[in-house]
Amino acid sequence: MRLLTVADGDDFSLTKPLEHPPPYAILSHTWGPDEDEITFDDFSTGQYKSKAGFAKFQFCAQQARKDGIDHFWIDTCCIKKSDASELSESITSMFRWYRNAKKCYVYLADVPDLKRRHDGSKSRTEEAAFGNSRWFTRGWTLQELIAPRHVEFYTRDWKPLGTKQALAVKIHERTGIPSSAMLGQQELSEFGIQERISWARERRTRRPEDKCYCLLGILGVSMPSNYGEG
Repeated sequence: MRLLTVADGDDFSLTKPLEHPPPYAILSHTWGPDEDEITFDDFSTGQYKSKAGFAKFQFCAQQARKDGIDHFWIDTCCIKKSDASELSESITSMFRWYRNAKKCYVYLADVPDLKRRHDGSKSRTEEAAFGNSRWFTRGWTLQELIAPRHVEFYTRDWKPLGTKQALAVKIHERTGIPSSAMLGQQELSEFGIQERISWARERRTRRPEDKCYCLLGILGVSMPSNYGEG
């Protein structure tokens, strides 16, 4: 896997593919318009700072630094998608990459800051915004919820919402996924195949085949992929 790190100021560098990566943080998000996201090619040519997706780079770098982590991974640019072999290997490695991350930062682009009442609680409307996030409807974010051990959620303005542990009840109510599965208190193999498949039933993917690929790690399946061939 390739990793990002801060080179100087607002400049970032991308490592060569690493077989044994150093500690890293990882981003979970839903893609905006394609033209907003920073790709591997954008990064290679240096044409990326003017894109809306650059804010994600800046946040990950700042938060990782606070957490004492020097490297981070973002799917939009850390995979050379024009290389079919690299793309296929990345697809089958994704669960492991999220599992091995020191921290996973979940960016909820459609959730505003949830301002607390005077008593410190949140209104039902504000709590509903969290559960209604598009992030909970996407196929790939299922493993990004389950695989990492340490997950932190952030609003569209990069304000912290809470950890996976703190929000486990709300996430269970929204997804139906047992907290013990989300929090690693039970091995995924202890849940039936059909139950694990059901966790993705209401989720959508851009490509039909992604409905299968996004479940590989959750089902404990290892298989070669010819990604993009259906």
